[in-house]
Amino acid sequence: MAETATNRVEKTPASAPAASVYAANMETLAPPVELRRAPVIENNRGLGWLTDKLTAFTEGKTPHWWWVLFIPAAFFATVVLPAMLIYQISTGIGVWGNNHPVMWGWDIINFVWWVGVAHAGTLISAMLFLTRQHWRTTIGRMAEAMTVFSVMMAGLYPAIHIGRAWFAWFMFPVPTYEGMWPQFRSPLMWDVFAVNTYLMVSTLFWYMGLIPDIALLRDRSRTRVRKFIYSLLALGWTGSARQWHHFEKAYVVLAGLCTLLVFTVSSIVGLDFATSQLAGWHATIFPLYFVVGAVYCGFGMVLVLLIPLRKLCHLEDIITPRHLDRICKLTLLSSLCIAYIYLMEYYIAWYGGNPYERWVFGHRLLGHTYWYGGWIMLGVNFLTAQLLWFKRIRRNLKVVFVIAVLINIGMWFERFTIIVGSLYQDFLPANWGFYKQTWVDIGTYLGTLGAFFMMYLLFIRFLPMIPVAEVKSVLPQGNPHHPLGGAKGGKS
Repeated sequence: MAETATNRVEKTPASAPAASVYAANMETLAPPVELRRAPVIENNRGLGWLTDKLTAFTEGKTPHWWWVLFIPAAFFATVVLPAMLIYQISTGIGVWGNNHPVMWGWDIINFVWWVGVAHAGTLISAMLFLTRQHWRTTIGRMAEAMTVFSVMMAGLYPAIHIGRAWFAWFMFPVPTYEGMWPQFRSPLMWDVFAVNTYLMVSTLFWYMGLIPDIALLRDRSRTRVRKFIYSLLALGWTGSARQWHHFEKAYVVLAGLCTLLVFTVSSIVGLDFATSQLAGWHATIFPLYFVVGAVYCGFGMVLVLLIPLRKLCHLEDIITPRHLDRICKLTLLSSLCIAYIYLMEYYIAWYGGNPYERWVFGHRLLGHTYWYGGWIMLGVNFLTAQLLWFKRIRRNLKVVFVIAVLINIGMWFERFTIIVGSLYQDFLPANWGFYKQTWVDIGTYLGTLGAFFMMYLLFIRFLPMIPVAEVKSVLPQGNPHHPLGGAKGGKS
């Protein structure tokens, strides 16, 4: 029979210190407290339910809301975008609103914006994977897909804004009989290599995580066509211990590379501007500026995609309010960082004493032409995100969705203010000009938005949007030492 606390105290020698007596009492009276993580999946769902739930949208009938979203996106991707590209390439970039001195317009604005959208996906999936944050498993793949498709849209702009798009291959180090090599001192070349490296590594990282789940779909396929396609994509995956060992090693390496690329790609895009002598661009803070802005913009797009899909696909038990709450907190942190950079940028312009620099930053807020861009940039990117301090706001997903949309609009206007707001008034009044976008600029941008959402809708329709194997690995049943799983399965 178990001994009581009194018996334990009586058996303790009288010469023993008081601390020993206290420890003997506490050992019996207070059981050890086990610190546990909050559950990744709510309502104690089982492994079988999880498999059926995460593959239901891929294996089931296409819902009506998917067609309502897909048809307009496909129209802009397959009709509007090709028409704009054919017209622009056959006529020339004069169909854009670019002019002297605003040689960069919507083409570079949208390029930087799409690069920014791509960054939060890699940050959420890769960096949080390296830090072993289990909550990332339910949202990581959707963020990775956002990265891949956004980089594709970003890579389109450097190819078409050079004017003669059929010579775009000159930017790659391809040996030719004429000995024509790329000009590596050109910022355009930095963009080409940065974006292509980011696209290649992000695609490998995304596709490698898909392989175990594609094999799952292969084994559950009911038609020969689906089974054949998934068999090709699964690359012979059987789930053996040897394959899992190589998979985990390669996944860690790719996660590390993706994390580094989050900082290097946007830094290179920022250096495109910082290496110039133009007032408003020539600043050493630009690499950090673009990294923080890209991550902030990406978090906004993650929320824009996750909140509707959570409701439409009935994933409330898997993408929990706690997951969205943490993304909101990261978004709030990014907004504070970007606000600090805004403050430092204006302070440096004032403290540096450069009259041209002061002129540019003064006219961003008080000018007569593009003053609205500066106020939207500051108001939306800083003030709107401060609502996320309140837990009640973070739990209201409708309000969070509106905030996320406004963040993407505000970050677009930030790029507009940086590019057009620094170019339209040159050093000499004789070089001042006015920039106005054309219908080709707007149509090209809408076409890229349509292509992005079309590819994303195809992704969630034919591939698991949430990694089945990863989510199972972080459940209690995935732990062999847990009473609900492993060798002790069945015990309560």
